[in-house]
Order: sequence, then C-alpha cells, then structure tokens
Amino acid sequence: MKRLFDLALALVATLFLVLPIAVVALAVRLTSPGPVLYWSDRVGRHNHIFRMPKFRSMRIDTPAVATHLLQNPDQWLTPIGSFLRKSSLDELPQLWSILRGDMSFVGPRPALFNQNDLIALRTEKGVHKMLPGLTGWAQVNGRDELPIPQKVQLDTEYLQRQSLSFDLKILWITALKVLVRDGVSH
Repeated sequence: MKRLFDLALALVATLFLVLPIAVVALAVRLTSPGPVLYWSDRVGRHNHIFRMPKFRSMRIDTPAVATHLLQNPDQWLTPIGSFLRKSSLDELPQLWSILRGDMSFVGPRPALFNQNDLIALRTEKGVHKMLPGLTGWAQVNGRDELPIPQKVQLDTEYLQRQSLSFDLKILWITALKVLVRDGVSH
C-alpha cells in the first residue's frame, strides 16, 4: 500500500512541479559552474548504497561530508544555494528516487555513505530495514539540530508507528515547516 501511495503521489507531484523543477534547474545552471544535479551516495534500505539526486546548492569543490561537519558551510554555498536549501527546492529531484523505489515520501532521511555512527545505530535499532524518506519523523521534530541518538530514537518511533495516517501527518507537518523554513540551519 505504501509503495502504491508513493508512486501515485510522486507522479502527481512531478506533473504539478515540472515547471518549477525546470526553473530551478535553469537557475542552478546560470548561477554557478558545474552540473545542475548533485548525485550523493546515500545509505538506503538494508544499508545498500544508492545515488540520490539533489539540485546542487554547494560549489563543485565542496568536501563530501555532512554540511554540519564543514567548518564554515556558508563559504561553500552557490549564489542561490542558501535559498534552495531554506526553501527545500534542492530536494525536488528526489522525486526520481521515489519513482525508482530507492526512497519513500516518509521514512528516515538517507544517511551519507560516511556517517558510520548514524548507520551503525540505525542498524542496531532495525531502522535500516525501512526505505529512507524525503521527510521523516525526525525531520519534523528537529531536522539538522538533532544529535544522532535522538534522531535514531525518533526514527525507531516511526518504525514502530508506521501507518498511512502517520505518514499523512508527517507530510502535513513537513509542508508547514517548509513554508516557514523551520529547522533549516544552512
């Protein structure tokens, strides 16, 4: 049922967002050198690595680490990078990952391939058995500000409470948070 919901919503969202996606792609292309998309190696279901696309918001010479680990993340942003991140427009290409079945709309956010502490704790708690999500229970309860143990605790709570109604609640909260740009530090 969840996969069918993801497919239907991703197809509808893609149809409605095709023009904004094209505008953002053009804006990225015109404001900084390099490709429009950044393909990030992420940890998916059962800890398999998959390639997740995002609109590129960082310069092409940025180190491949989580943004919060950079000494001065703002120095690596493209001219429109901050806007893309704060508006969450950089996430739009992840509709492709949902259509492919690498991601779901709701689940734990996919870890970077080198976030070993997060991956190990999620595996210990069984969170690795779920598809990663575009948004999740941890994202609507703190996003970038959460320490890893608290993030995994919320991911575990989601694992135990999974349902269509809970997913709809998380999607609703996500939409509200995106509109007010709550929880985005870079």
